[in-house]
Amino acid sequence: MPRFATAVVAELLAERSGLQRVRLDDGRRAYVLTQLIGPVALGDRVVVNSTAVDLGLGTGGWDVVHWNLSRDEWGEPSPGHVMKLRYTSLQVDTGVAEEVDGFAPPDDLGGTPVVACALHSQVACVAVAFKHLAPERRLAYVMTDSAALPLALSDLVFDLRDKGLLDRTVTAGQAFGGEQEAVNVPSALLVAAAEADAIVVGPGPGVVGTGTRLGFSPLEVASVVDAVAALGGTPIVAVRWSDADPRERHRGTSHHTTTALALAHTTPIVPEPTDLDVPALLAAAGLTVTTMGRGPDEDPGFYARAGAAGAAAAAR
Repeated sequence: MPRFATAVVAELLAERSGLQRVRLDDGRRAYVLTQLIGPVALGDRVVVNSTAVDLGLGTGGWDVVHWNLSRDEWGEPSPGHVMKLRYTSLQVDTGVAEEVDGFAPPDDLGGTPVVACALHSQVACVAVAFKHLAPERRLAYVMTDSAALPLALSDLVFDLRDKGLLDRTVTAGQAFGGEQEAVNVPSALLVAAAEADAIVVGPGPGVVGTGTRLGFSPLEVASVVDAVAALGGTPIVAVRWSDADPRERHRGTSHHTTTALALAHTTPIVPEPTDLDVPALLAAAGLTVTTMGRGPDEDPGFYARAGAAGAAAAAR
């Protein structure tokens, strides 16, 4: 069951569009999704959901501010009538690109290369490789709803966008906070293709894995590649690979990739590593990217395989 508590905002640590990070008077850290509950200020008394941190889950040690008790009400004008987080106490009328008057996405992908990622960190490897080889081409990121739902939580996407390594963000399904919203992943692909030469699709931070054959978030790679093919795009898979993971099922090509490929009805491009130095490209861009806490020196194959997918997209 969830755990809620009240606390007072003692310090504002950081702020950007859609997100505030604060320290509370009990010493704990929390983030505020301002698109959902509005901003907080020093001295505000807030309700905090501490469930994930109390369970020791991979949230980075941050609680979530659920509501600001220092105000009686809050609201902002709605951009549309379509809701996300539907039927929860935090449902929000984000609107979606599909309902904007005059917006007409293409009927199909017209061969657009689309990279399907299993992990959020792969997106950075794909982006730096793609932009190194095709710097004039536009790359869009479609974030699915299989992991974190708020795009604002991703420091990685914020940095990629800020450095010009991503040109557009679209949040699909119940994920929210992209520059454009979409109802589902297939529609998000067409929304992204309206303004991009290539697309990278993947979850936000915090995927789920259970150790069972099918109980893991990256299984969605199968449905992504099938949707890309059905819409006339070119599906490419960023292979999840590890040289160092202590779990046998993730050594070499992860079972997350092999299982997803076995369930897909489409045969996507599965590129082999090239001589592209992905860690050097990340470093040159000022990006620190880890996978399960491991950097390029510890797990070089992870970066090589993900970067190969970006190179394959650039070549097309």
